[in-house]
Amino acid sequence: MKAVHSCAFALLAAALWAAAVFSDAPSAAAGAAPGGGIWKAAVPPASMAGEFDSLDPLGVAAGAKIKADCSLNWTDPDDGKLYCFSSGTSLEFFLDEPQANLERARAGWRMMNAR
Repeated sequence: MKAVHSCAFALLAAALWAAAVFSDAPSAAAGAAPGGGIWKAAVPPASMAGEFDSLDPLGVAAGAKIKADCSLNWTDPDDGKLYCFSSGTSLEFFLDEPQANLERARAGWRMMNAR
């Protein structure tokens, strides 16, 4: 009989823990955000705007206007400017040589705006 009570107690404790962890209600102990969980902390409350009118820097370097929504971005540690990317592949390629790619993008941006 004692094993049945221990098992029931363990199941009740697990259910209460799961309800507290997966609930959308605020939890003072866990410091959870109300109504959105961890994603409220990861998604900015307002839309972000990057350099080059939020166009992908690699596209700008090639003379193409490729829109990016800034969900994939990089901030230059030297000047704090934000750059937005249209894909993870573009961001990864850019990060192989960020300063050289920025110079090409700046030259492409000057050409785009000289027209």
